Amino acid sequence: MTNIGLLDVLQQVYRSVTITPQVAAEYGELLPSWITVKAVEDTQKVAAYNQYIDLGESSSIALSMEMEGSLVILDDIEGRQFAMSLGLEITGTLGVLIQAYKKGFIPDFHSVIVKLRANGFRLPPNAEDLI
Repeated sequence: MTNIGLLDVLQQVYRSVTITPQVAAEYGELLPSWITVKAVEDTQKVAAYNQYIDLGESSSIALSMEMEGSLVILDDIEGRQFAMSLGLEITGTLGVLIQAYKKGFIPDFHSVIVKLRANGFRLPPNAEDLI
């Protein structure tokens, strides 16, 4: 969401955002102060999941399992399927943006879809109809 200038929407929609050190490393930029970085306690779980999905998704899913009532934001299809197989609640970038639009944080959903597509984000053809 940084590449379309809407990272702050995460804070507006969810207030609390926690990521793993692995995700922070993948992000590669200075994180805003409202994002908390927390290590997964069960590192064996991360290693086991990492046999099937990449490290960022593995650590995010493992952390979500340690944080009751959390929502995992995943766009990678394999990661999403893996998280759902574990019974976790998930959403993706598009889901976050739909919630932001519905809550009034994004006034023009169409322009957001255009920006996502211009940045190479794969979206369903009917993405604008999802709101």
